[in-house]
Amino acid sequence: MNKTMIRGSSSSDSSRALSNGSSVLFRAAKHTVDTYITSGMVVGLGSGQASAMAIEYMGRQLRAGALKDVIGIPTSVASANEAAVAGIPLDQYRDTSQIDFAFDDADIIEEGTLVAVIGRQQPKGDESIIQEKSVLNAADKLVFMVSENQYKGVLDGSVPVLVQPVNWMETAEEIDDLFIGDAEVFSIPYNRL
Repeated sequence: MNKTMIRGSSSSDSSRALSNGSSVLFRAAKHTVDTYITSGMVVGLGSGQASAMAIEYMGRQLRAGALKDVIGIPTSVASANEAAVAGIPLDQYRDTSQIDFAFDDADIIEEGTLVAVIGRQQPKGDESIIQEKSVLNAADKLVFMVSENQYKGVLDGSVPVLVQPVNWMETAEEIDDLFIGDAEVFSIPYNRL
């Protein structure tokens, strides 16, 4: 999989109706759709503010006829709802899904390596970090859209670790041992993963 990061910068543009942070993310979202999505693609639809903007813009491009026959695979309930409102035809993710391209927001991206951390925010409602990761991993190409402050020289803060529910406590103890007791280990009910 090819991974790319689109980093918004705060130069001025014609999107003055949006706040500065939103206009930066809107430019990243628009650039992502205009540069990477072509007619006939199956596209993984990410979650978050920039992804919502990309979904809305992609829907406008479909309605205008600039894009045709694009199918969206949502990473969350929120992105499915946003796509439905935008008029993007949807399909469900399956282990055999062939996804040409996906975009998503990231909590932080490490400069140089482009290692991205997602999942720091607690899932809301029926959202699933496992569904999000599955869609992103299945994509042939992947773009993360982030603002300038999310692009760091070194990863800092917490890093979520997904563990299947079977024997999760044993895995949690191994993680805790790796960090000599400094790991914060907790369980989220399986239906929220």
